[in-house]
Amino acid sequence: MSGQLTTHVLDTARGCPAAGIAIRLHAVGPYPRHICSLVTNSDGRGDAPLLEGGAFAAGRYELVFSLGTYFALHFAALPDPPFLDDIVIRFGISASDQHYHVPLLVSPYGYSTYRGS
Repeated sequence: MSGQLTTHVLDTARGCPAAGIAIRLHAVGPYPRHICSLVTNSDGRGDAPLLEGGAFAAGRYELVFSLGTYFALHFAALPDPPFLDDIVIRFGISASDQHYHVPLLVSPYGYSTYRGS
């Protein structure tokens, strides 16, 4: 079985998936590198896994969720600059045969994440 990495974004303030969020995936280490980018669809997900097959490997990674534009579009009364803009989640993948799902639950003033399934 080959593992994969997926994500999705849920807007907890509005009670819906967060569409149109730009997400960047980077490998973290002595030589950080950009792996891929995506924009969430109407379900708050990417259209394909961020990593899978031969590209899915154990290591340290970070996801950068660019939320400033989304918050400005949906929450008119936010301060400038907003409290949250880019949210960075660093995590490790230790088992390349498992599914790693990194959901992000957001509002303009807070967020949470966990390893999902």
